[in-house]
Amino acid sequence: MSGAVLVALAVVVLACGAGGAVARGLRQPAVVGEIAVGALLGPSLLGWLWPEGQRWLLPGEVLPYLGALGDLGLVIFMFLVGLELDLGLLRGQGRAVVAVSQASVWVPLGFGGLLALGLYGPFAPEGVGRREFGLFVAVALSVTAFPVLARILTEQGLYGTPVGALAMASAAVVDVVAWCLLAVVVAVAGGGGAWAGLGRAASAGAFLAVMWWGVRPLLGGVRTGVGAGWRWSGGGLFGGLCLAAYVTDGLGVHALFGAFVFGAVLPRGVKEVERAAGRMRDFAVPVLLPLFFVGSGLRTDVGALGAGGAGAWLWAGVVLVVAVVAKGGAATAAALAVGRSGRDAVLLGALMNCRGVTELVVLNVGLELGVIGVELFTVLVLMALVTTAVTGPVAGALAARGTGSGGGAGRGRVR
Repeated sequence: MSGAVLVALAVVVLACGAGGAVARGLRQPAVVGEIAVGALLGPSLLGWLWPEGQRWLLPGEVLPYLGALGDLGLVIFMFLVGLELDLGLLRGQGRAVVAVSQASVWVPLGFGGLLALGLYGPFAPEGVGRREFGLFVAVALSVTAFPVLARILTEQGLYGTPVGALAMASAAVVDVVAWCLLAVVVAVAGGGGAWAGLGRAASAGAFLAVMWWGVRPLLGGVRTGVGAGWRWSGGGLFGGLCLAAYVTDGLGVHALFGAFVFGAVLPRGVKEVERAAGRMRDFAVPVLLPLFFVGSGLRTDVGALGAGGAGAWLWAGVVLVVAVVAKGGAATAAALAVGRSGRDAVLLGALMNCRGVTELVVLNVGLELGVIGVELFTVLVLMALVTTAVTGPVAGALAARGTGSGGGAGRGRVR
């Protein structure tokens, strides 16, 4: 490994660590600062102010290495997100969870599809069809970041409250639905016509069914005994998530879908699993994941919006307003419909607008597929940053006025 790679690794990890610390000091999730630092190291600031310095810190020859390590960190992160899903939160809240989660997915999905009709002309890359472009924009607006939301609820003292539990359960359902929808988008955008896309989507469904009804009971029955120690070791879990990611990548869906599903089907309450996952988290989240943020930052170019004139910034404002109103309004209305108080309903609407890392992952998938270009990628990254950054302060202000009174300590989460 060349010295340039080591320098770049040190700069990225230290800078993102500092950004995370600043964010925490501002009562924000660390990921807000890390995403912001990633963007600042790209052409939006460092490349604009000091292009020679950026080329020295992040020369072109090191980017493939950073990209590969960042992708590895992202695969582990998605595995951890799947592992953090607690479907037990759904018990006793079925009607409310169904109402809030489905409204938080399908209403923004519909508004996103309508918004894509206007975005297609100025932002769609050449050769991209309206169908895959519209599907992707719709999915991008429907995302909620389950792991970041858990961190915000814990920091605001809302994790153990009824409104916090409803938000977590709804976000868990949204996460599952969003990843299934993204798998459909990847299948449709993979080329080969409608039948090929339908075949890839069916393959993703079959993979999910096999993992849930086949692999999950099998893993749950081998908690102890001969070989269990290796099975639940870091090597065993890492090998399993890599195989699951490889299978879905081979199916033409996406490697991240396989990693997420593998984490979701692992048995809960096994100390060896929690210990091994904790060791993976301790390395992947602070060291490898920042490389993904910087990769996203290098693709984010605010200057490109400036070159597009006032129209590009106007569209950026429209995207932000539609994203916030569609998801927040839908969640609020659904909560009111199932008998929640006005304050709790507004708080749920604010919490469901948290997009965080999950949104960034979705956007990078779309950019890699060529479904969106750099300009729209930048617009959506800015939307993700703003909606994530305001979630904590808004939730804190509403909680201080008496919403969801009563705190609760949360267990350690991915972010």
